[in-house]
Amino acid sequence: MQDEERLEELGRKIVRNLYEEGMIRTWYKDRPEGWKLASGLYSPFFISLRPISSVRSGSIELYRTAGEAMSIMLKNAGFVADGKHRIVGIAMAGIALANAATLNTGIPSLYTRKLPEEVKTPKDVEEYLSAHGQKALVEGDFNPGDKIAIIDDLVSTFGSKELAISQIQQEARRRGINDMELKDIFVLLDREQGGGERAKELGYDLHALVPFASKGIHWLKDVLQPVEYETIVSYLKNPGDFQSNDAQERLRAIAANKDDARPDQKRIKPAKVR
Repeated sequence: MQDEERLEELGRKIVRNLYEEGMIRTWYKDRPEGWKLASGLYSPFFISLRPISSVRSGSIELYRTAGEAMSIMLKNAGFVADGKHRIVGIAMAGIALANAATLNTGIPSLYTRKLPEEVKTPKDVEEYLSAHGQKALVEGDFNPGDKIAIIDDLVSTFGSKELAISQIQQEARRRGINDMELKDIFVLLDREQGGGERAKELGYDLHALVPFASKGIHWLKDVLQPVEYETIVSYLKNPGDFQSNDAQERLRAIAANKDDARPDQKRIKPAKVR
């Protein structure tokens, strides 16, 4: 089986398992009020891979599968265990994924330290380092001339990746390393909400196993209620339609009334929310 076919197979399996293990959650089934993302946007669904190495079923198959997928993507991008390549897991979910990739490939992994909540921009990272000069922003060893790749669970707007890139670059300067190369970011899921475009604009290569808006959500169609599926598809096309209080209140009402709805009512596409 070719790598692309295998990655597609792994992507389908991972998305399905994430949903089954409760790591893909929806406003309709799990939390009527929805979620506020790190970007500040409201979202009617939430994806978190933090528990990936300790899922509720007790199986590590999902974690093993994610490690295999990351390993294939790294190999396809030219990352090998040659002593000059390193991978950096972003705290917190990216750390487990980087560790899994290391076990599969032999490429050494590092990880970023969790920053205080008030540190939100590259400029904040610079100021934080000035105030805490002896505190490492990245744990692990890297050397002049190393080629670094970042690993994380998912991407939406690319903001958290910019922060991680700044951490690594600031830490390299703190260690006196000026010729490190960092241009590759690997994630399992891309929400396709501007992250790819922002990465390209900044000169980085974003590698994603699952493009969630164009593929991932459709792989879940048969396990979601029609109103869940249709709402999430609409949201992924235009998140702005869902940012008003009226739009969010409508979704809360749909969730609150789900137990009273007849099966055929659940198949009615809701009016566009604005």
